[in-house]
Amino acid sequence: MSVPDFQSLMLPVLTALSHGQPTTVSEIRKQVAIAEKLSADDIQQLLPSGRQAVFANRIAWALVHMQRAGLVARVSRGVYERTRTGDELLRSKPSRIDMKALREYPSYAQWRTTERETSSTGEKLEQSTEEATPEEILDQAAKALDHALEAEVLDRVRNAEPGFLEQVIVDLLVAMGYGGGDGAMGQVTGGSGDGGIDGKIREDALGLDELCLQAKKYAASNAVGASDLRNFAGAIAAAGTTKGVFVTTSDFTRAAREFVSLSPTRIVLINGPDLARFMVEHGIGVRLKRTLAIRRIDEDYFRPDDE
Repeated sequence: MSVPDFQSLMLPVLTALSHGQPTTVSEIRKQVAIAEKLSADDIQQLLPSGRQAVFANRIAWALVHMQRAGLVARVSRGVYERTRTGDELLRSKPSRIDMKALREYPSYAQWRTTERETSSTGEKLEQSTEEATPEEILDQAAKALDHALEAEVLDRVRNAEPGFLEQVIVDLLVAMGYGGGDGAMGQVTGGSGDGGIDGKIREDALGLDELCLQAKKYAASNAVGASDLRNFAGAIAAAGTTKGVFVTTSDFTRAAREFVSLSPTRIVLINGPDLARFMVEHGIGVRLKRTLAIRRIDEDYFRPDDE
């Protein structure tokens, strides 16, 4: 038999997991293959790229979607467990779990809403493959991959050790060209006696112009308020500079954004989704997996010499 699509694999994958008992991806694949009665040839069938097995790829995407719905949780690299929410769903004895079912969970619905937002050209990212050109399909696929990666990056930052976010911010701003792109111009300063400044980027060799950084690692539901921004503005002034970047893994309240818009101190706000997007764009915490070459006819090669 052929390998089921990734939505059809969601229920078997969730069933293969246990709450409070971390399970490796290899063990998940083994259990699902047995449950679905897949042959060795089915399991070893490769994607057209020849770089990954279809079965392994679809298991991975089933995990991605269910993680966004809160049904499964990543424990460590290549290790997952079923959450209480996942337990509750299985107790209801569903006949199938798919994207339509996952949309009942707010976190998943929000994730999919963000993914479906219009692109810079105003076109919907989700377009029927019957209507889209091959180039449009590739573009949509690339955006979907980036969107899933950004969500994973943000989760990793939120779950990292204390102080990790401060280093991320310094690395990111240097990668974006601040401090001339020189890592030596960035410094993490967070700690006791830091005066409310978690990091600094020197904009010139003498340090006459500095960019102050502040980081708040919060859960998605815990937004940064105006009081935090007022304190940061005061810290910037005390440091003898005039500008700063405030980064959080959550978001900012309306009052916080209004304070920044009216403050004489130049402060740029970066929330969780923007942080993840910038990290992916500038290669912080991610690496290139594959490059797809798209070729076209070389008209010059086929042009007659007498033209």
